[in-house]
Amino acid sequence: MSNNILLSVEKPARYMGGEMGTVANREGALRFVLAFPDVYEIGMSHLGLQVLYGVLKGVPWVMPERAYAPWPDLEASLRAGAKPLVTLEAGTPLAEADILGFTLQYELSYTNILNMLDLSGIPLLASDRPQGYPLVIAGGPCAYNPEPLADFFDAFLIGDGEEAVIELAECVRSAKEQGVAKAQLLERLARIEGVYVPSLFEVSYHDDGTVAAITPRKEWYQSVRRRFVADLETAYYPTSPIVPFLKTVHDRVSVEISRGCTRGCRFCQAGYIYRPVRERSPERVFEIMEEALRNTGYDEISLLSLSTGDYGCLTPLLKGLMDRYAAQKKAVSLPSMRVGSLSDEMAEEIRRVRKTGFTLAPEAGSERLRSVINKGITEEALLENARSVYSNGWRLIKLYFMIGLPTETMEDVDGIVELSREVKRQGKLAGNGGDVNVSVSSFVPKPHTPFQWEPQITESEIVEKQRHLRDALKKKKLIMKWQDASLSGMEGVFARGDRRLAKLLIEAHSLGCRFDGWWEHFDRLKWAQAFENSGIDPAFYLRRRELGEVLPWDHIDCGVTKPFLLKEREASLVGLATPDCRFDRCTGCGVCDFKEVKLRLNDPVPFGTYAREAAVQEPTEDAQRIRIRFEKVGRMRFLSHLEMLTLFTRAVGRSGIPIRYSQGFHPHPKFSFATALSVGIESCAEYMDFEVDAGYTAAQLQEALNATLPEGVRVLEAQEIALRAPALSVIMDKVRYRVTLPEELAVDLEAKAAAFLALESSPVKREKKGKSTEFDLRHELVELKVEGRTLEMVAGRGKLLEFTSAILGVPTEELKEAQMEKLEVLFKE
Repeated sequence: MSNNILLSVEKPARYMGGEMGTVANREGALRFVLAFPDVYEIGMSHLGLQVLYGVLKGVPWVMPERAYAPWPDLEASLRAGAKPLVTLEAGTPLAEADILGFTLQYELSYTNILNMLDLSGIPLLASDRPQGYPLVIAGGPCAYNPEPLADFFDAFLIGDGEEAVIELAECVRSAKEQGVAKAQLLERLARIEGVYVPSLFEVSYHDDGTVAAITPRKEWYQSVRRRFVADLETAYYPTSPIVPFLKTVHDRVSVEISRGCTRGCRFCQAGYIYRPVRERSPERVFEIMEEALRNTGYDEISLLSLSTGDYGCLTPLLKGLMDRYAAQKKAVSLPSMRVGSLSDEMAEEIRRVRKTGFTLAPEAGSERLRSVINKGITEEALLENARSVYSNGWRLIKLYFMIGLPTETMEDVDGIVELSREVKRQGKLAGNGGDVNVSVSSFVPKPHTPFQWEPQITESEIVEKQRHLRDALKKKKLIMKWQDASLSGMEGVFARGDRRLAKLLIEAHSLGCRFDGWWEHFDRLKWAQAFENSGIDPAFYLRRRELGEVLPWDHIDCGVTKPFLLKEREASLVGLATPDCRFDRCTGCGVCDFKEVKLRLNDPVPFGTYAREAAVQEPTEDAQRIRIRFEKVGRMRFLSHLEMLTLFTRAVGRSGIPIRYSQGFHPHPKFSFATALSVGIESCAEYMDFEVDAGYTAAQLQEALNATLPEGVRVLEAQEIALRAPALSVIMDKVRYRVTLPEELAVDLEAKAAAFLALESSPVKREKKGKSTEFDLRHELVELKVEGRTLEMVAGRGKLLEFTSAILGVPTEELKEAQMEKLEVLFKE
């Protein structure tokens, strides 16, 4: 993208590409674009996208590329310039891809999909896309009810994608080479296990709006069974993932230690669609972690699973991880822990570096309602767990609850308040005190769960319960977070929607709806207008479903049978528990064939099985300081100061430099920049100081950094300096800059420079965080030369953009195509 566009957006690093772990352009390869319908920071935190990118990266005839939903600032620039949405890797317009694959993580991202297609010049409806357009496909949890999006997509991948994505690519490549028609390609795709082609099914409706029948157009294509990766031990895992330049939602190495959950919480779609449980061995986890930390430079490890606390060897695994990485200041974080799964040994291991957040999910406020949802935890166990957490030094516990669960009463809602208060009291009993944050979401019935037939409570009911809870929790000095009721209602409509919602989405997109999952962008008035214009009543989709009713997703087979789900629904009504088949008998859900698709669990091992002699902590004395000068050129000029800090933090982590760390709760590597360079300016005179172990030379540091820094950032020189030498910010005096102007701005340049030099003063005022500062640009400018279209100047305080704007007498917005360079730093004598 051009300077003009990237300098006009809030975060250029979202769109510039070039991150470590990406692929260089492969000419002539099949272009497979992985598209995420949300902002970069969220998409780059999604492990599934990293896995698929890594799989495709390993196939030489595939060019994997990425695209994310553009934030409104970039969208405005693209539309104003009539420019298409392009990929980060090679700047490929999405319309020129061979395959465009969207990840469906959240129902409220659906309008972003339409917006990305529209920005790319790709017709929204699959029926309007003839030969020559990309094959548009999708996968992810929302694909388990693909019907609201069926008219927009050529195909969906249902289930695990690591193996199927290669088969998809091979099928498209073969069809492309043979020149087959699109209809024939879709039939070939339909024969791949797990691939759903919506155009090969016809849906009819009763007069009351319910689905009458879902009729296959091909005799051999009656339903679509989910794709399974049978064994995680041999499945691909990205140990050289893409490392973003900017901070993302989950900024760490994430390792999936197991997939699937059989606890059987009846509201939880993931617990049914990802069965059976398949665990990776601790040995394989250690192997993945070692490679990933070496290749990324992250300082935090996350062990991912739907139920991490149930992993058979979790405590010995944690012990082994901390023995290996505590001395390197690598922390371990765990996702929401099941109550009762935190042992004292586990807590002790986690806290060896720093205590990451701790979350418990009771889901419901009463024992009765937890029995209805098959949560299987008691209040006594929850409080005991909370007391253990506080006793081990944590100060904050996050509690997750839901309102609107089937059979819920206001007594159950009040139970949330009492239970939260009791959890907070455990901090006092533990002798340390502690805080509680209460997060309350609204129950949304999801397909392929025992509650798929249940109604969703109305927005007014949600609001009433939220207000009641907020007031009651405030009296107990507890903080509550909640989701807007309108968002929950929208999620519910699309979660159990059918193909008729396509016209609603088209209408909403035409009205300007996008980023609906972001409260600052969700516009309920526009959505109300879209419902009215399309003649759709949201209440129809939030209603109770009859047990004999044809459901829009009945032809999608997730492996769990409908009779089992009905049996679970009946058990919920009487509060009957269904045991976890990992620890009890088979419950007969229908997923396993007991040959390939089956439970794959690790046998428990003693606590010290993977223990190592812990590395000796670094000494507190005998450090030395090294100063470097480095360049920041090319696309790297768009990185902000904070993003450069992240870049060097990762580089130090990858390179094995014996960096010194600060003391305290959150240790940080000891390095510091001279000053912040404005975004968009190239420089060959950036300075940093590093504090390292004594004996590590400047030459070693330069070589280590250059071996791991991305293209566009390179250390030009390094020298050892005194440990107590003055900081860079103290000894810097002036800076030499050069600005090369486009032709239209270079008119009468010498006269303008002379006029500026003739001024007595040129005051400029800055506003930041409500504070105003003022200084004189003319007094700060000590030298100014003109040569052709180039300005060269030496200045003290002030930004190069401010000086150039003042000299030329034009707004800073008009300088986006000027080439700006920082040439030299002049230090005080």
